[in-house]
Amino acid sequence: MEKFAKLGLTIETLNVLKRMGFSVPTEIQEKAIPFALEGRDIIASSATGSGKTLAFAAPIIENLESDGEIQALILTPTRELAEQVAEAIKNFANRRLEVAAIYGGMNMINQIKQLRKTDIVVGTPGRILDHLDRKTIDLSQVKILVLDEFDRMLDMGFSRDVGKIINKCPKKRQTMLFSATMSASIDNLTKEYTDNPVDISVESYVDEAKLTHVYYDVPTNLKFSLLVQLLKNETSDLIMIFSNTRRNAEFVVKNLNSLGINAVAIHGGLEQSKRLKIMKEFDSKRVRILVCTDVAARGLDIKGISHVYNYDLPILADDYVHRVGRTARAGEEGKAINLLAERDYDNFTNILRRKSFDIKAMELPDITPIRVRADFSDNRSNDYGRRNDRGSSGGRNFGGRSSAGRSGGRDFGRKSNDNRNKWNTRRRF
Repeated sequence: MEKFAKLGLTIETLNVLKRMGFSVPTEIQEKAIPFALEGRDIIASSATGSGKTLAFAAPIIENLESDGEIQALILTPTRELAEQVAEAIKNFANRRLEVAAIYGGMNMINQIKQLRKTDIVVGTPGRILDHLDRKTIDLSQVKILVLDEFDRMLDMGFSRDVGKIINKCPKKRQTMLFSATMSASIDNLTKEYTDNPVDISVESYVDEAKLTHVYYDVPTNLKFSLLVQLLKNETSDLIMIFSNTRRNAEFVVKNLNSLGINAVAIHGGLEQSKRLKIMKEFDSKRVRILVCTDVAARGLDIKGISHVYNYDLPILADDYVHRVGRTARAGEEGKAINLLAERDYDNFTNILRRKSFDIKAMELPDITPIRVRADFSDNRSNDYGRRNDRGSSGGRNFGGRSSAGRSGGRDFGRKSNDNRNKWNTRRRF
């Protein structure tokens, strides 16, 4: 604990961290905590899983005393992150400060009762604004304001809401802003929200040297069958499978379960209580496979993920970064596996434009087609029932890229597979 002690933390906090299994600070903790304890405003570029919660929790647990007023406000883009951050701060503060997680989907009356006696509020912009409109939350005594995953909040359209909330906080306060990515729009807003901030940047928490990217160009009618085959043959710890829509997530998880492969799905269409239950099951490894939309790609610190599957390729390269960033952490090996069908070609092209990616093409194995229920799929994007037996024979060539795992100019539509003409895509995937 010697390095933590050098950061300026008190003996009480050091003892709590020791009991929680902390021994050495992460890079963001080492760089940010001393400034945070001094009360400085901070703008930090730091990815999910880098340990930033303790970085902004430090001045809260060290400098605040419980008095029944809201003294710290932490805004997060998602409900799951709000719940996770609130629980972490309760543990860091050794329960001596009252912490309330405030987000949509939960009982408003119960939240109003919580807000009457809380010291720290962790919440999503939409629900905090609801309480401001109802005059059931008072931010006039806020001493510390944290904007966590700020880039994600902007992506989700919360910019105006965040501005309204900040205007309800005192101008004299400490503001800390954490973002996985920085852009011109973020830079402009940070100048507006902060006062003479310290800029902090840390290296990616993902070890790129230990992260392997691969893709399979697979006929649409065999994509699910390939997924099942890879899941059965890969040696893995925890697995995340990403889809672009809720319906596809349900399609994948229900068909996996019907085959005896235990998996759970999480997406924005589930009630919050169910989403929290699912995340606890996955985090505790009672279930090893989580099928999800991008709601789970950011803001959740889940350890032990060895494989990330992209069942659907994301539209944006940044979303690809956030998805695969769930694995290859803290020196562990990780693998990102992309299942590329015809409908994914345009998205994959966007991803390949990022020079940092070395995504290697893999030969298709002999795939045993699996009969599935197609009514779980999102026909708007997949249209499984109408494609012909040629599957992914779109003939797309990915720009004649070099052999550095990109495609080598290979025409994806000409891969051979004996199963292409044997199976009707309406029933077999």
